[in-house]
Order: sequence, then C-alpha cells, then structure tokens
Amino acid sequence: MCDAAVWAPQVAALGNLARMRIADHGVRDSLEAMAESVIAHAPPRFAVAGHSMGGRVALEVVRRAPDRVTGLALLDTGYRPLPHGAAGERERAERLSLIETARSEGMRAVGRRWLRIPMVHPDRLTDRELIEGILDMIDRRTPQQFEAQVRALLQRPDASGILAHIRCPTLVLCGQEDAWAQLTAHRDMAALIPGSTFASVPACGHMSTMERPQAVNEALRGWLEAVIANPPVRLQ
Repeated sequence: MCDAAVWAPQVAALGNLARMRIADHGVRDSLEAMAESVIAHAPPRFAVAGHSMGGRVALEVVRRAPDRVTGLALLDTGYRPLPHGAAGERERAERLSLIETARSEGMRAVGRRWLRIPMVHPDRLTDRELIEGILDMIDRRTPQQFEAQVRALLQRPDASGILAHIRCPTLVLCGQEDAWAQLTAHRDMAALIPGSTFASVPACGHMSTMERPQAVNEALRGWLEAVIANPPVRLQ
C-alpha cells in the first residue's frame, strides 16, 4: 500500500549515486507478475531495493533476472511462504478481514488498524507528521489494489532457495522494533546470503524509510557504493 512517498527521503539523499525509479504494482495480484513488470521496465543492468512486500518482489526479480541485477537491498521484509496450519490460517483470516474493512470503511481505516500492531515504533505513534503521512499514503490506494496485494502475499513463494546463490552486494536492514518483520528473521536471512551486510535501525519499527530516514540513507549509501564498485550478480 506504499507509493513513492515511502522512498522520498532516499530519493532526495541518494540522487547523486543513482537514478531511481519507484515501482507501482497497480492491481497485479502475484509477486511473480510484479517482478516481471519491474524487469520489463528496468535498464539492462540495475540494482533493486525493496521494503516490506517490495523486498519479496525484489527476491523474485533476482530469481528471474540474476544476470541483470547488480545489487539487492531487502528492508523490513521476509522470504518464507505462508506458514502451514493454524499460523497460516490466522494470517489469512486477518488479511481477509482487512479487505472487508477496506471495502466497508475505506483505506484510511485499514491504515489505522495497521498502526495498532503497531506499524511504527511505539514512541512515534504521537508523531502527527509521520502518522498522517503514512495514513495519507495508504488512503491514496484503492480497495482493489489492496485486495490484489493481499492475494499476492497469501500466495507468496518460498524464496529460501535463492538466498545462498546471491552473489551481488546485498544489504539486509530491519528496524529493531519491527513488529511485522522480526529482527531475528532478518539476521537469519543475512546469514544465508554470502557476503551480505546486516543493519538494524535503533528505535525503529516497520516503516524504517520514513521513521529513521537518516540511518536508512546511510546504510543504503554504503550499499550503493559497494554496488558501483562490484561486478554484476551471478546465480550459481
């Protein structure tokens, strides 16, 4: 449910290193279709960064076009499929409930429910500028787009098999208090990617690019400098 606003601090700070394009997934309802669209609109060689669902899309991009991807940054995301059993059913029920909220009450109501998880570090819940910026961003999306993204996430592929074969400069970053995508899972993911860099952002929840832009910018700058200095990825 994010748009270009989620990356605005990074675009402003890192424009001297890269020409950035922000993907818009429209009503595509699979991570595979989203990845194919990214690839179709990308230059012959490119680095890819993804936040939350976008990190899963980035992994699918690497799966499909490894020889074109020169760098990978995974922020507040995951790589495992929908879990089996009760955990998976709970996630499915919660996501379908959110679709009903979107249809009956609108997207801003979805955002308010997300904030109670909480979506950001608890200390930032009273930061009106941050919270209203997130809610405004979600409100710019439609229930149809949201439903498509829910379908994509419920059918998300297992990306575990990709990780050990990634050979490009890779950053794995997570807010230390991310309640959606846990810090320990990011440590595990970084350990599975040869030569990757792991970064945790203090006093930060899930929306790291907006909550702590300076820390995220510094981590991405180091990553981009490594991308520029290294050859393109190869999957073995």
